[in-house]
Amino acid sequence: MDPLSQAVLGASLSQSLAKAKQQKNALLIGALAGMAPDLDVLIQSKTDPLLFLEFHRQFTHSLAFIPVGALICALVFFFWIRWFRKGSGLSFRQIYLFSFAGFATHGLLDACTSYGTQLLWPFSNARIAWNVVSIVDPLFTLPVLLLVVLAAFKQRVWLARAAFAYAVLYLAAGYFPRQQALEMLNELAVQRLHQPERVRVKPSFGNRRVWKLMYEYDGRYYVDAVKLSGKPRYFFGTSIQKLDTKRDFPWLPADSQQAEDIKRFSWFSDGYLALSTQEPYMIVDIRYSFLPDRIEPMWGIKLDRRAIEAGDAAKHADFVIIRKADSNTRKRLMEMVF
Repeated sequence: MDPLSQAVLGASLSQSLAKAKQQKNALLIGALAGMAPDLDVLIQSKTDPLLFLEFHRQFTHSLAFIPVGALICALVFFFWIRWFRKGSGLSFRQIYLFSFAGFATHGLLDACTSYGTQLLWPFSNARIAWNVVSIVDPLFTLPVLLLVVLAAFKQRVWLARAAFAYAVLYLAAGYFPRQQALEMLNELAVQRLHQPERVRVKPSFGNRRVWKLMYEYDGRYYVDAVKLSGKPRYFFGTSIQKLDTKRDFPWLPADSQQAEDIKRFSWFSDGYLALSTQEPYMIVDIRYSFLPDRIEPMWGIKLDRRAIEAGDAAKHADFVIIRKADSNTRKRLMEMVF
């Protein structure tokens, strides 16, 4: 999720384990440790644009790495407190406890979204995505933020515990609209006389009222949306042909680096790939779009045919951010939600 959500959830758990007079320090340590796993975005390569996709939400987000990540954070915080906050009275053991609590929340919170998190690394490279909350959700973040700040300044441990309890219950409650969205997807497929081979539902941006519906049938991906609050309402979308590398790129050698990059991008995207209708040689991830009933992808990879024709089989595909939400898109999303 977004950094603020990670920070406040990490703070809520660390503050829940702290004494009243330790609330401000626990807030600071838990918030920073809660954001720390996302430092993996710094793992990048100028020659390999897809490297960051492999490492983001990988080892720093795994359950097995929590004790190590917490220790690194605790060492940093210990020396920082020793130099700049000598009167805090915190022992290294307490700092490690707060760091552990904050760090431990990060990967689990990310797994609640649809992006995919390697919680079981190094034992498995599976990208776990429970699809119960959007990557940004004000109804999750703002109440937790308010409670942890109040807990710190009023020195009330129960407020921090209330914040953590609210966060857990809010995430758990996402199971029910997800199941309803799955039922609506299956009903829609039946109406179309389709038997889906794969299905996926996810909350649209910033809310859990409108859900994106995706399924694969007969070589195509179908994308629609449904509003669940009150009487369910469909927003009928469109479909697109599933990517077939041999059919779509007959000029691409199977042993080239760009062919390997397609496999890497497919792993990242859980196979939800299609050929762009706007850009030649562009492969897009259809899971993400600003409008849940559209196939207007937010990112993709672009192949370089000229490099192949010039005999450069070692060149990587480029990673491309395709579009940002304009005012009309934001207005349309608000109309769908409200």
